[in-house]
Amino acid sequence: MDRAVSCCFSGHRTSRLPWQDNESDPRCLALKARLRAVVEQAYHRGYRHFLCGMAQGTDLYFCETVLALRREHPEVTVEAAVPFVDQAVRWPEADRCRRDVLLDQCDFETMVQHHYTPGCMARRNRYMVDRSSLLIAVYDGQPRGGTLNTLTYAMQKGVETVILELAEDANQSLIK
Repeated sequence: MDRAVSCCFSGHRTSRLPWQDNESDPRCLALKARLRAVVEQAYHRGYRHFLCGMAQGTDLYFCETVLALRREHPEVTVEAAVPFVDQAVRWPEADRCRRDVLLDQCDFETMVQHHYTPGCMARRNRYMVDRSSLLIAVYDGQPRGGTLNTLTYAMQKGVETVILELAEDANQSLIK
């Protein structure tokens, strides 16, 4: 895929979200609406290929958002960048099923490596950034973690970033 029309995503897993797995929480609904708006903006700017790391939480929100966009615009493609084969083996069954349904709908699936190693998530994130000119991130502002590392790497590589802050207030909808 052409990097100039490719967009990737990074964000927090369920355990880092203020609402955990309660997706009916108004803050979660507000984040999903902001994510939808940013993905649509990316589409209108010419982005057609979207890469997702398929982790629990915001990665799956992103994948669902892009798949919904693809239903309206069939030229959109979705690539699942899976860090290692058994990524979801220890997840709750509902999360595994959700991920499997999404994987089946992706246009491409890239297995970054076969087995788990301590650096495999970072390797997956670098894979996505290296193939994109835009990174959309859901970030809580904490000075540690994979999302911060991915944002830092993207900025070092000159990749444009759009940061959606986690809203403490459901009415917060500013895009940074």
